[in-house]
Amino acid sequence: MRTGRPKQPVILSAEERERLESMAHRARSQPLLARRARVVLACAEGLDNQAAAKKLRCSKGMVGKWRARFLKARLEGLYDEPRPGAPRKIGDDQIEQIVIQTLESTPRGQTHWSTRELAKASGLSRMTISRIWRAFGLQPHRSETFKLSPDPLLV
Repeated sequence: MRTGRPKQPVILSAEERERLESMAHRARSQPLLARRARVVLACAEGLDNQAAAKKLRCSKGMVGKWRARFLKARLEGLYDEPRPGAPRKIGDDQIEQIVIQTLESTPRGQTHWSTRELAKASGLSRMTISRIWRAFGLQPHRSETFKLSPDPLLV
């Protein structure tokens, strides 16, 4: 005799089964998404949470979570939800301006921008400038061309 709350059966359409099989066994699938697809396929075979967890070597809680999410939202429920966080404070136009300024101009009396100099000139923090440079692979201090120093005492 079974104990516990009865589980709602997972019934798949042919299209859903095909998509889940593809997600579960394709090499380019994200590993977490493939595992979720395998959980849903095991539940669709008629296995309860405990048997599916044992078969897939995961926890009963994980099987229960993804069974419920699939029954509630179908295939879209298997994808990650957006993470919470603060909205961006600088827009794309500001980022574009920083990149253009880095590549097409130099500070007065110097050969290249530093993060601190560009931060003073733009009104942003030096860490923000550093993150933008890292995202776009900019390294103004590593130039491939020879630069003549503006120092009048250089011989």
